[in-house]
Amino acid sequence: MDWLDNIVRTFFDFDAMLAVLPQLLTVGLVNTLIISAAATIIGVVGGMILAVMGISTSRWLRIPARIYTDIFRGLPAILTILLIGQGFARFSQQLFGPSPYPLGILALALIASAYIGEIFRAGIQSVDRGQLEACRALGMSYGRAMRLVVVPQGIRRVLPALVNQFIAIVKDSSLVYFLGLLVSERELFRVGQDAAVLTGNLSPLVLAGLFYLVITVPLTHLVNYFDNRFRAGRRKPAPPKSGLDELDEVTPQSPAGPGATPSSPGTPATGIPPRHEAPATPSVTLTHGSNT
Repeated sequence: MDWLDNIVRTFFDFDAMLAVLPQLLTVGLVNTLIISAAATIIGVVGGMILAVMGISTSRWLRIPARIYTDIFRGLPAILTILLIGQGFARFSQQLFGPSPYPLGILALALIASAYIGEIFRAGIQSVDRGQLEACRALGMSYGRAMRLVVVPQGIRRVLPALVNQFIAIVKDSSLVYFLGLLVSERELFRVGQDAAVLTGNLSPLVLAGLFYLVITVPLTHLVNYFDNRFRAGRRKPAPPKSGLDELDEVTPQSPAGPGATPSSPGTPATGIPPRHEAPATPSVTLTHGSNT
């Protein structure tokens, strides 16, 4: 069983995990959440702009949006991060100093905006066009109708997809370490890798992976929950019952208790007494010459 002991010592050394746990909590987890949240916020703003440009009737807006989306969706994430982080390093030093932290956020935001723009565009186009026409018939301008009616419905429909995109950004944040972050700016993967290099053990990386699972797995189930809720909200209502069934519910029934008075043979089962008509008077035919 030497191979089993070797696996346990390599991947599940709890002493090595406990040694790196404070850094993962105070440095790695905090920076990972900051990078992911900042990139997602910037990506949502940029994605909404791209979505509006993508559904515009002007080709001068549609074509640039399509080119941007094709480029940043087609390039590998690591290549985009390296191009932005190293290509704009001189400008970043003048604004933010030697830290490549903001450039890593910018690179992830540019990638996220391309994906989120397509998500928003699909959500907006899924809204029935009749709602926009109804708004225009009420006197609302195109921009006001889109802002108050169409876009909110489109966003509501794509919320599960947006959460999925945030999960992807959390995982892609591990690629920012290629830019050479400062010690206080390291994210989860970088902290785990540094500890693994120093100790010669992969247990710190396993613990960093567990932190990623703690973030992403609950969000995945949250996506499924929202998806099921939205699908249930869009289900068609059940068809109305027959009018005869509703009449039976309204019509009072005869009591069936032990002290109830039995109905007479002539009384219907519905409990409504029959209408009694007066007996017909026999007609007498009078002929001429007859005695009365």
